[in-house]
Amino acid sequence: MRVATLFKIILSLAIGIGAVSVPVTQAVQLRDGIVYFVQPPKLVDATTTYKDVNVWGATYYFTINIPDNAGESLQKVTITQKEGAENIRYDLNDTRAFVGTRKRRETQLKLGSVTNDRKTRTVIVNFDPPVIPGQTITIALRPVSNPSFSGVYLLGVTAFPVGEKSHGQFLGFGRFQFYSNRGSWWFR
Repeated sequence: MRVATLFKIILSLAIGIGAVSVPVTQAVQLRDGIVYFVQPPKLVDATTTYKDVNVWGATYYFTINIPDNAGESLQKVTITQKEGAENIRYDLNDTRAFVGTRKRRETQLKLGSVTNDRKTRTVIVNFDPPVIPGQTITIALRPVSNPSFSGVYLLGVTAFPVGEKSHGQFLGFGRFQFYSNRGSWWFR
């Protein structure tokens, strides 16, 4: 009888503790203060509105999923051109971001500074406020025009959590293929 009573008490305490506990997600922070995502975001898609060379008015869309268990909000994203015959120039003042995808736009996100490091061919997009976990977002980046030279252009996407010393997580490449003379086949 005493063992059965003790078992009931332990079982009641275990159930009570489980019901009261609240799951808490925290970012990984090392001793030196560097902050990491617990579960990094994922580059879901990278597309462009126009695939022809020299086209004005194109938009490059980068869709990123920030998982519920990311552990920290998304502070900034860098987009670095790693391959391509020509350096792409951007109209940074026309950069936009929103919750959702290119085809299912939801809430507009407020951006902080959007800058370009021409030496490293990197665009830095800061969010103000940071984007909380559990959302899919899209960054719309406007080039001045598509490149003049056809070929494959690789744009590396890196996400940074909130923190003075945050570690960037490389998410993958947006691969853009630009074509010349696609529509002029009947001239041949």
